[in-house]
Amino acid sequence: MEIRCSSTNTVSMPYYLLTYELAPNYLEDRGQYRAEHLGLAKDYRDQGLLVLGGALANPADKAVLVFQCEGREQVEAFAKSDPYVNNGLVISWTVQEWTVVIGSAFS
Repeated sequence: MEIRCSSTNTVSMPYYLLTYELAPNYLEDRGQYRAEHLGLAKDYRDQGLLVLGGALANPADKAVLVFQCEGREQVEAFAKSDPYVNNGLVISWTVQEWTVVIGSAFS
């Protein structure tokens, strides 16, 4: 097996993790806000900013969204306009820069 190393594999923009702590009633109450939440997520995805997102399972107490964008302000703007956040389905949220060292962006 041949392995090639290159220092030219760089990502033009950093990754950020948006982590939500979900309210106990999240699964029961999300339906009324789901279309608006997914619309916001699709807008960010279509702009190339949101890479992945979804709730954790068993228990569904957290959600994680992966962004690749110029700065954390874009991620914070998403959270601040998310109907899940604005309607109490998210108890708290954090944004952390994520140093990715392996994955499809480096293939």
